[in-house]
Amino acid sequence: MKSKLLIALGLISSLAFSQEKDSTDVVYKKRVLEGIEVDFLASYYKQDGIHSSVSGGMGSEKLTDLASNITIAMPLNDDDVLTVDAGLSAYTSASSSNINPFNATGASGGDDDDDDDDDDRAPATGPYGTPWQASSGASAQDVLGAVMVNYSHSSDNRNFIWNADVAFSNEYDYTSIGFGGGMTKLFNDKNSEVSLKVNVYLDQWRPIYSTELHEYAKYGATFQNNGFFSGVTILDQNGNASTSYLPSDFTTWKSTNRNSYSASFGFSQVATKKMQFSLFFDILQQEGMLSTPYHRIYFADKANYYIGQAQYIPDYESTQNKGVYQLADDIERLPNTRFKIPVGARLNYYLNERLAVRTYYRYYWDDWGITSHTASIELPIKLSDKFTVFPTYRYYTQGNSKYFAPYETHLSTEKYYTSDYDLSTFNANQYGFGLNYTDIFTNAKIWKFGLKNIDFRFNHYDRNDGLNANIVTVGVKFVEQ
Repeated sequence: MKSKLLIALGLISSLAFSQEKDSTDVVYKKRVLEGIEVDFLASYYKQDGIHSSVSGGMGSEKLTDLASNITIAMPLNDDDVLTVDAGLSAYTSASSSNINPFNATGASGGDDDDDDDDDDRAPATGPYGTPWQASSGASAQDVLGAVMVNYSHSSDNRNFIWNADVAFSNEYDYTSIGFGGGMTKLFNDKNSEVSLKVNVYLDQWRPIYSTELHEYAKYGATFQNNGFFSGVTILDQNGNASTSYLPSDFTTWKSTNRNSYSASFGFSQVATKKMQFSLFFDILQQEGMLSTPYHRIYFADKANYYIGQAQYIPDYESTQNKGVYQLADDIERLPNTRFKIPVGARLNYYLNERLAVRTYYRYYWDDWGITSHTASIELPIKLSDKFTVFPTYRYYTQGNSKYFAPYETHLSTEKYYTSDYDLSTFNANQYGFGLNYTDIFTNAKIWKFGLKNIDFRFNHYDRNDGLNANIVTVGVKFVEQ
């Protein structure tokens, strides 16, 4: 399961001033960045659910992810800043492990003696699996590495900023290369700001298919006598041995590129001494391989076939299923283009020296039929000069894609189909809180860097389709002295 992971890109404006000295006309400027700044971020994410896309829309969605990130901002001179952002994310996933769910022989290989979750499975002499428990395949875990380099330049009066960036990320089946740039203009005594940013991502899949479809692609109609399936018994819906399974709807992807193009427009305004608002509007276009090659699809108008223990077939959709796995009819198929438009706004209001209100709203639309609304509120409460707490709440509601249908309800006559519940209709609530410590005098030091702040956040996420998650993040910022 690809950790869906979320990427935040933005423009940072630095307020400064210029002045002239006597008759020499020498311009003195405050540096955009006084010294090197280093940010460390670590997060731990854990989720569970019942609608695995790898298993065709049902099954365990257990996933854990441990991520770390370091951002270093370095002043090159008075006007220019180079920022390097690098991160690693390591995950384990019950869902993606079931790309190869058969734990006795074949692609998954070996046994699950090191997996406590598998201790209650019934014994078996041949390969077996279940969508409700993790297999031991190599796809059960992975590491994502990413790096971004950004260069920004500010004008002498600090009213115009431009930047350019390049990015690279890689994991076992996916590589992404990106580049982009933007500009920001401040006016009205820096109380108003407009920005434009564009990005291009040129990505490449290395498609991994589920065991049964991989073998069919390799050996064709004779696959049941070769490779993984040699000597393996396939069962029909009644638990009887069968040789009729033939996923003839499946074909491999010929082109595996995925390209994304985006343009972001922003406007920010200091309205009063206590209120600030901003508006944004994005246009995004994607093309290429937009479906995920290891997401299984089961058709309602096709017979069902399994590998494993026949006694669990009647309980296949229940967690009581300890030892049988259904063979796929095809993989997820989605259009090779997607057009997206998010529009949103932020409003921040300073109530008093102890309390502020930060609000956010976004509307989203795309040509796959999805619309959504996001609203959030954060209430920073200043406890002292150094400590601030901030409870947060976020609400999200989404309408489903026209290509989505649950497990085993698509028909083989359809052109596009997915059982990925991220494209379904659902509502979600996220509750959280944070604690921030700020030391404006940077009294605590490591080598020549002073501690600027520590930020801790905890969030709990609940979706009404059964998915829930917890995430803990800790950020630490140091500045050069």
